Amino acid sequence: MSKLYNKLVNKQATLSLIGLGYVGMPIAVAFANEINVIGYDKNSEKIESYRNGVDPTNEVGDEIIKKTKVDFTDKAVNLEKAMFHIVAVPTPVKEDHTPDLRPVISASEELGKHLVKGSIVVYESTVYPGVTEEICVPILERESGLKCGEDFKVGYSPERINPGDKVHRLDTIVKIVSGMDEESLEEIANVYQIVAKAGVYKAESIKVAEAAKVIENSQRDINIAFMNELSIIFDKMNIDTKSVLEAAGTKWNFLKFYPGLVGGHCIGVDPYYLAYKAEQIGYHPEVIMAGRRINDSMGKYIAETTIKKIIKADLDIKKVKVCILGFTFKENCPDTRNTKVYDIVKELQEYGIMPDIYDPVADCKEAKRLYDVNILNKFKSEKYNVYVIAVGHDNFKNEYGNLLEKDYLKNKKVIIDVKGIFDNSIFSKEEYVYWRL
Repeated sequence: MSKLYNKLVNKQATLSLIGLGYVGMPIAVAFANEINVIGYDKNSEKIESYRNGVDPTNEVGDEIIKKTKVDFTDKAVNLEKAMFHIVAVPTPVKEDHTPDLRPVISASEELGKHLVKGSIVVYESTVYPGVTEEICVPILERESGLKCGEDFKVGYSPERINPGDKVHRLDTIVKIVSGMDEESLEEIANVYQIVAKAGVYKAESIKVAEAAKVIENSQRDINIAFMNELSIIFDKMNIDTKSVLEAAGTKWNFLKFYPGLVGGHCIGVDPYYLAYKAEQIGYHPEVIMAGRRINDSMGKYIAETTIKKIIKADLDIKKVKVCILGFTFKENCPDTRNTKVYDIVKELQEYGIMPDIYDPVADCKEAKRLYDVNILNKFKSEKYNVYVIAVGHDNFKNEYGNLLEKDYLKNKKVIIDVKGIFDNSIFSKEEYVYWRL
């Protein structure tokens, strides 16, 4: 296999990015600053947005999208122009929490039809150990008629981009890379070093790299589950959890995790991938699944607590007006996929409460398509006597902090501050029922 890296940097070869979402699009843009890049996504509407200089993900911004040299396309045949392919499609879970590999399988089928000799294919999608070599490679071989190891090679480099995070970016995060052999590993490492300014880490095998990815988020999931369990215990003891964590956090080796809703397409999904593979080999992962059960139950717990606080405030549960602030799966990010705020909405509806939802950051079209909910684009505080602040957007911290000052209110109100973004000392017991996770 020729030195593909040299061809790429000399612009004699092209790199393709398959899947232009929150992960794939920033990678494509970063590479396009240095080499020729084709950005492929089968979603024509998304491609049209990028071509018009609009970034629906807010990951790099409209101005950068307008200037990028990425060749955006929704035509898979254009993949034939590239020889280094990066697959960054979603890998969600099904209703039963088992891995949904349909996106990565579909991407492999499309790529396989247009794969040319001498290519390298690198998967970034989160998977359980073995998927790249045992599921994706046979598809590529079948669709292309080529032989892996002879006509093309594969690798795996787990995505580590944190949507909405403006500090930990592609160029500041060490990139794990792996290849099927020494030659492919060197090529892949050299290519990623073009954009991974913090350096690359060469994993000893593809399976090691796949495993590293799923345990990174599984570890976070378990730690957050512990915090959520503590918050339930401390609430029963009438102790403020945030105050406890701030005190404990003064010790140098205390891990600073906080309770909250755990959704999205990484932390809320990856542990299920690892658990699925563990079950396949005959081991039931107790700690991983215990963490998942706790975190998956938090939406229901928050909604039930909201009902209790409404009753405590002597509000008529049949007439109460509730507004949920925030619907995305995390702060400062428009992504609503696998948001656990929806669990709060559903549970409140079980009690006959139809809450309004306000989120100035969320992708409203996506929310409507995925959950059939309407998100308000304007907010009138006087309409509501119950707020559930579900997401810690900077908008809420900065612009709406004064909204909840007691001078603004005429009647007793319930404040459910899930992320603890407000100082609880501003809420007097006479005028508020305030609770935070």
